[in-house]
Amino acid sequence: MKDGAKTPDRRVIKTKRAIKNAFARLLTEKDINDITISDIADLADINRKTFYNYYAGVYEIVDEIENDIADAFDRVLTDADIKNNLQTPLQAFEKLTAIIDTDLDFFGYLLSKESNFNLAAKLVTLLKTKIRALVVPYVKVDEKKVDLMLDFTMPGLVAVYQQWFNSDRRESLDEISENISVLCFKGIPTYLELMKML
Repeated sequence: MKDGAKTPDRRVIKTKRAIKNAFARLLTEKDINDITISDIADLADINRKTFYNYYAGVYEIVDEIENDIADAFDRVLTDADIKNNLQTPLQAFEKLTAIIDTDLDFFGYLLSKESNFNLAAKLVTLLKTKIRALVVPYVKVDEKKVDLMLDFTMPGLVAVYQQWFNSDRRESLDEISENISVLCFKGIPTYLELMKML
């Protein structure tokens, strides 16, 4: 299954997605240490044997979810044209939003206030590390200032998405991304001026 030369079977992808979605949903109801294989199997509508075909236990799902999300964000940030994105940051945010948009329910469970899976903190760390490595070569600013900027903006960025998942979602993800791009790269005064114009 981990053979890079083989394309995963659609049934495998579908079953693993059902397992991950069931796990993410259970995180909004229970502490991670109280989630059992039976809980996941029942909610995913599979039997325990099928679960063990893919995972040795609950924490192996956690590892795979973390790795999948990290890889997806890493690909977007690695492919980013950082010089261009510093001028027009919305493009980068649209790509990050596209990842979330691929499975709104799944990310909704993981970023729910009730979830005890600390995805938000992990995303903050991932984004700070990756963006720092990309930005430092292109800006003539002390690296400590870059760290300060990232410490200020990244937790807020993730918190906005988290808040959106916990709201009635009247705004679209595209609107959220546009607002965040202005706040992160042009600041609060520019954002407030734009709001007056609407």
